[in-house]
Amino acid sequence: MSIDIFRAEARDWVETHCPASMRVGAVHFEDAYEIYQTDDANQWRDQAAARGWTAPTWPASYGGGGLNKAEAQVLSQELARIKALPPATGMGLAMIGPTLLEFGTEDQKLRHLPKIVTGEAQWCQGYSEPGAGSDLAGLQTKAVLEGDQFVINGQKIWTSGAQHANWMFALVRTDPSAPKHDGISFILLPMQQAGVTVKPIKLISGSSPFCETFLDNARADRNDLIGSLNKGWTVGKRLLQYERNGASARTSRGKKKKPTLNIYASIAKKYSGETADGKIADHSQRDQVLTQVIQERALTLTSQRVLDESRESGAPGAATSIFKLVGSTLAKEGAQLKSTLRGTAGLGWEGDEFSVEELESTRSWLRDRAVTVYGGTNEVQQNIIAKRVLGLPD
Repeated sequence: MSIDIFRAEARDWVETHCPASMRVGAVHFEDAYEIYQTDDANQWRDQAAARGWTAPTWPASYGGGGLNKAEAQVLSQELARIKALPPATGMGLAMIGPTLLEFGTEDQKLRHLPKIVTGEAQWCQGYSEPGAGSDLAGLQTKAVLEGDQFVINGQKIWTSGAQHANWMFALVRTDPSAPKHDGISFILLPMQQAGVTVKPIKLISGSSPFCETFLDNARADRNDLIGSLNKGWTVGKRLLQYERNGASARTSRGKKKKPTLNIYASIAKKYSGETADGKIADHSQRDQVLTQVIQERALTLTSQRVLDESRESGAPGAATSIFKLVGSTLAKEGAQLKSTLRGTAGLGWEGDEFSVEELESTRSWLRDRAVTVYGGTNEVQQNIIAKRVLGLPD
């Protein structure tokens, strides 16, 4: 099938099957769970999953769409053209799925990947601990092999969506006597069991996307050990690269769509006025807006280039850490700029004197400050870039 014929087919299918309520462009991850619980969202996911288009490039033998790189890019562009939300989202598709494709056994792929495609399995990440966040290799959650099962004891924190997940992928210490980065294993464990307790953490923004997860004699089957025993650090690092590569893909998604209205300029003109020729009246704000927009555009173009390169190689490269660092910084600065441009109207928390948009701006400003911390702090990303991208010594 030629790429033009595929584009026409994809365009027709997307137009026909994507509900109007799912054509909203983008949502913040804190709001994603509620949005994806609607009947429209379930219908959108199920119809896409039937074609394997929730995971379009995964092999058809595991429920994926089996699309090549060019076809997958066309599908992404057609979704972006109508501002469609992805049919499905989450850590299953973005993180553990690609990791299983690279490191999993055939049995593991057949048991887990199709359920990720259909949305039957929802996943959370068991990495950070109270004493091991940025220094992840300092984790202390222990797993002891008893027969065909691991018995796990410890605590994980900042486990996004744990209250909704039915599976966790986790790094655990299986050899306490080994050096710090050794003796760690990568395992999959079911969340619906007596040994798992989840407590949501309420954030300053008012939402609770993160949780504490307590593991008290929790159990995981030995056949859900990914990779070799005590060699999970390599698997765990690769998964983080897939996470950051997914963020790059989301940033560059639909690069051929028409330019959208400059939201920063619109806010500045609304609250500070504009000149007779339609420019932002305040020169300082004009400079701030231009700087932010240029940096965001540069990130989009660069991430698209690196994404194309990673598709050629079949796996994300170390350079994906750059996008976690730059992308999270720009997200924080963008939210800060929107609030600043609104002046005192950008600082409201409640009250009739503030519009819904102004109240949401304050919450966005608060929650987007966290993006420079979760998924690896900016300081940790700088170390990774220095060692793996620039090749500097430890």
